[in-house]
This record gives sequence, structure tokens and C-alpha cells, in this order.
Amino acid sequence: MSGANGEGSGTGAQRWEVHDRYGNRIYLSSERWEHAVEQRPWLEDHREDVLQALRQGRRRQDPLDPRKYKYYWPCNDLLPEYSHLVVVVRFGEAVDALGQSMPNNYVLTIWSVFIYGTR
Repeated sequence: MSGANGEGSGTGAQRWEVHDRYGNRIYLSSERWEHAVEQRPWLEDHREDVLQALRQGRRRQDPLDPRKYKYYWPCNDLLPEYSHLVVVVRFGEAVDALGQSMPNNYVLTIWSVFIYGTR
């Protein structure tokens, strides 16, 4: 599922859900998106690129926190300062209303980097 929806804390906050290339459902909350754009205003026009990074990007597991992954996605619109988006995702589980365990995979933060040798 992709796009904004009203799921969440009941505050009417938006969130965007996608599935990564491995089939994991991941969401980006409006709160996390607003935080990223507040800290890095040049990302404001790149929400769809961020979602694409989650859908198709290369990922690497954090060596210190095995539940955290960084998704990398090339983004030419960020040149010349940056070449890639980096989306950090925390994988976890939550319990639904029926007491069943369910995935709770969410974006922690987003930034951009220049990766040498990729251009």
C-alpha cells in the first residue's frame, strides 16, 4: 500500500506506507517527515524519492543495532552537494487489539549524502 492514510495514533496524523523489495511493510509518519524537512529543508520536494528509496533502495544493517537498517537511493536532483538519500528504518513488532504480534517498521530519520565513485 502506498500513499497517505489516516492510520496512527488517532490524532489524524498522516502516514505513508510502502513495502520494501523484501516484502517488509514500512511507514513514514508525518511527524518523522516534518522533522526531516525541518532539519534538512532541501528534502522538502523529495518525499516520493524517500518512498522510492524504501521500495527499491539498497539497504545495509546497522552493525550496532541489528533492528536498524539504512536504505540508500540515488537522487540526481540533489546534485552537486549530495548524490543519495539515506532513509533509516527501525524494524520492530507491536501488539494489535487482538493480542497478535504484528510488524511495526518505521522511518526514524532521513538525510542525504554524497557517495564518491557513483557518478
